[in-house]
Amino acid sequence: MTNWLPNLQRGSGPLYVRLADQIERDIENGTLTPGTKLPPQRNLAYDVGVTIGTVSRAYSLVRQRGLVSGEVGRGTYVLERIRTVRPDGVQAQPFGGTRSPLPEPGKTRMDSTAAPNVGQAEVLTRIAERIARDYPADVASYTRTLPTRWLEAGSQWLARGDWNPQPETIVPTLGGHAGILATIAAMTVPGDRIAFEEYTYSHVARSATVIGRRLLSVAIDEEGMVPEDFERVCAQQHPRLVFLVPSLHNPTLSIMPEARRQAIVDIARTHNVWLIEDNIYGALLDKSPPLFASLAPERTFHVGSLSKSIAAGVRGGWIASPLPYVSRVLTAHKMITGGIPFLLAELAAQLVLSGEARSIHARVRAEIAAREAIAASVFAGKDFTSHPDAPFVWLRLPEPWLSSTFKQAAMEEDVLVDDEDEFKVGRTGSPLHRVRIAFTVPESRETVTRGLRKLRSLLDNPISGFDNYG
Repeated sequence: MTNWLPNLQRGSGPLYVRLADQIERDIENGTLTPGTKLPPQRNLAYDVGVTIGTVSRAYSLVRQRGLVSGEVGRGTYVLERIRTVRPDGVQAQPFGGTRSPLPEPGKTRMDSTAAPNVGQAEVLTRIAERIARDYPADVASYTRTLPTRWLEAGSQWLARGDWNPQPETIVPTLGGHAGILATIAAMTVPGDRIAFEEYTYSHVARSATVIGRRLLSVAIDEEGMVPEDFERVCAQQHPRLVFLVPSLHNPTLSIMPEARRQAIVDIARTHNVWLIEDNIYGALLDKSPPLFASLAPERTFHVGSLSKSIAAGVRGGWIASPLPYVSRVLTAHKMITGGIPFLLAELAAQLVLSGEARSIHARVRAEIAAREAIAASVFAGKDFTSHPDAPFVWLRLPEPWLSSTFKQAAMEEDVLVDDEDEFKVGRTGSPLHRVRIAFTVPESRETVTRGLRKLRSLLDNPISGFDNYG
C-alpha cells in the first residue's frame, strides 16, 4: 500500500473528478506504478477531508477509464499499462489502424471511398493549365495570401439549405482531414480529452493521439450519438471537444435527426464543449436535417471537402469556423500542414466558382447510385445497411464469421474491405460482426460486380472453407 496523498486544490470541477484526474496524472507520471494498492476509501476520505462517497465516485471513475481494478475485500490496484513491443525491440506503431499502409498490387480496393472516376481529369487538366498560365509566380512559390475567391468558394460549397456561411468565416484547408486536425490543434491543448462516436472515421482519433490528445468513446445507436451517454461522458470526463459525423455516418450510414442534434447541442452548451461537424459524406445528400453549424454557430466548426463528391486528389477542403477563431484555426492549419499549395487551393476554388464542381457532383452521385444498386442486388437476402447516395455498405456477417476473419478471407480472394475494428475509437462496446464494403475506387462497374460477387460467395460458403496458412 502506498502513502500517496492527492492535492485536490489542483484542477477544476467536482471533487471526485479532481481526485480521479489526480490519480490518472500520477499513474501517467509514474508516481503510482502498476500493482500499487490505492489507499482504502475510508482512510483517504479522512486524510484529504472529503466524504467516502466522493472517494468512491472517484475510484469508480478511474475504473471506467481502465486505469485500476477493484475487488471487494482486496482493494483497488493500479493496472499494468499495455505496451506492445516487436521482437526487435522497436515500439509497435499504434496509429495505423487495421489497413495495410501499402496494399499489395492486384487487389480490388473496396476499403476506400474516394469519389469515383467520372471523367474529372479533362476538367482538372483544363483548369490547372489555366492556373499555371495566369498565376505562374504564385504556382511556383509559397502561398502567402488568402484570395477572397477562395473564401467565396468555400462559402458556396459548404452552404446547405437555409445555412450560408459568410466568406469571412471560411478557412481553406488541404482536404477535410487536415481541417479537422487543425481545428483540434487550435481549440485544445495536449492532454485534453476529445469525445468521438464509438464507431467513426477513426483516422481522426488516431491523429489526435499523435498530437497528445486523449480519446473518449460515446455510445451510438441507429440515430447516431446517444445524448444520454454524451451527457455522462461530459459530466464525468469533461471533454473539450466532440467530433461528429451526423449525415451518412461512417460506417453505419445513420442520418442524425433534428431532435437528436438539438439534444447534443444542448449538452455541449451546458458543458462548454466545442463541436466539429464532419459533413464530407453529407455533401452527397440532396438534403439533410439542420446542420450543427446552424443550430450552434457559436461553437461548431463545420468541415467539408471535395474528396467524396468531386475528386480526392484535389485535396480541396474548407472549414466554416465561429468568427472569433478563424485566425487561430488558419494558423494551426499552416503549422500542421506547412501551408496550402496555391495550385490546389486555386483549383478547388475554380471548380466551385465555375460551376464545374456541381456538374461533376451530379455525375458522381449518379455513379454511386448505380454501384449501390449493384451492391444491393448482389447482397440481396443478407443483412446490410446502404443508401443510394453513400459510397459503401455496412454488412452484418452471418454466423460464424468474425469481422477480422472475413476481412482476411476477402484478402485471400484479392478483395480489400474494412473490418469493424478499423472504425473503433476504443475497446469498449460489444462486437457488431460487421464489415464496411466500399465500391467507388474500382475503375469500372464490372470490377465492382466481380469483387462483390467474390464477397457474396464467401458469405454463402461455410467458414470452415477458409483457412489461412500464411
